[in-house]
Amino acid sequence: MFRFKSCCILLISCIFLTSGLTGCSADKTISRKVSKAFKNSEVIKQYQVGFALYNMETRRMIFQKDADKYFTPASNTKLYTFFASLKMIPEQMPALKYIEKNDSLIFWGTGDPAFLQFAVKDQSAYQFLKASDKKLFFAPGRYSGTFFGDGWSWDDYDYYYQPEITEMPIMDNMVTSSYLSDKKINIEPKVFAPCFELDSNKTTGGFQVTRDFLSNHFKYPKVDVKAGYSQQNPYKTSVQTTIDVLSDTLHKPVGVIKMKIPTYAKTLQGAKRDSVLKHMMLPSDNFIAEHLLLVCSNQIGDTLSTTKAIAHISKTYLSFLPDRVKWADGSGLSRQNLFTPRDNVYLLDSIYHLVNNQEKLFDMLPAGGKTGTLKSAYPKTDKPFVYGKTGSLGGVHNQSGYVLTKKGKTYIYSFMNNNFIKPTSEVRAEMVRIITYIHDNF
Repeated sequence: MFRFKSCCILLISCIFLTSGLTGCSADKTISRKVSKAFKNSEVIKQYQVGFALYNMETRRMIFQKDADKYFTPASNTKLYTFFASLKMIPEQMPALKYIEKNDSLIFWGTGDPAFLQFAVKDQSAYQFLKASDKKLFFAPGRYSGTFFGDGWSWDDYDYYYQPEITEMPIMDNMVTSSYLSDKKINIEPKVFAPCFELDSNKTTGGFQVTRDFLSNHFKYPKVDVKAGYSQQNPYKTSVQTTIDVLSDTLHKPVGVIKMKIPTYAKTLQGAKRDSVLKHMMLPSDNFIAEHLLLVCSNQIGDTLSTTKAIAHISKTYLSFLPDRVKWADGSGLSRQNLFTPRDNVYLLDSIYHLVNNQEKLFDMLPAGGKTGTLKSAYPKTDKPFVYGKTGSLGGVHNQSGYVLTKKGKTYIYSFMNNNFIKPTSEVRAEMVRIITYIHDNF
């Protein structure tokens, strides 16, 4: 009997050992072939490239090319915001903090980006304030930062992808102008309609609204606006602007009060966190990303601070990363962000196990050839083999995520391309070629 048990134990040990050796051998084969693919690429030799490929089954890093070097991540930064949000924000977002005092309802912003956000369309805070029969008072002062993040390009102030940061964001902190009828435009929020002025000096080109840098003075050219036209311009934020937009949107007066948030303030629950995360990740929404970090800050104190949120997240949740991160904002607009490819890989592995549901996770991420920022990168398909996050700035194009292979394996990768002057389309094509090679052969 003893000999039989010993033989069984020995047999099981041999099976596990053989399995481990087989996995190790397979990983070495993959490493050798991927290395060859990189060496044979004439495109990649022209700029800085970092790459890491990780086997989730064997929990081994298969191949690395400058994976410990720092790169500008661009919107790969949103992976860190995504991770932080999963760790810190409850399943129902905190939409407002408030107290009811005598005949007044006093409320504070939490940084929640979902307030009438054009994609999420959450109306929790809106309906709560609109239904109240009390006098409404907004108490500003929780946000400690500036209207732009550290390292942002101020030249982009008038573009849809760079709205300002506030403690009480409303409707993306943007003005939407769209075709109405008979060569006229509709403006939302309507409180900004008087701020639009015809520029009679511009009589050629397309219809394009522009805003002055330091004021909410919008101009449009003396050309016909065509059906289907729609444009978003960030508005210049201030406490007064917040009050004006709230009053106009709610169709009731909103006052301002100087008051610190008390410990007994209640929290109004709002949008579903995962829905907000999905709307951040698929189109790579910078506005949502920045304000999610403020919501994280709301969870740890009275001050809404991107800097404090990042410091807390880095110290509390990111100690497992092999390299120290240099993290400046939530969206990746800042060139002060610096991450390594292997950090991205280990973060994605942690996210995978944190969500603990592949179908749910992949539904929140862009899918190659199907959804989000990866829709046009890979061939159109009903069964994507890449799920992940892109990241682009001038001279920067990255992709980090999960690649499913024809042999049923799931690998994590981070492909970071910096400091190139060739067209982004060429860099993207080479990156897609190598990831597709991994899908087809392993």
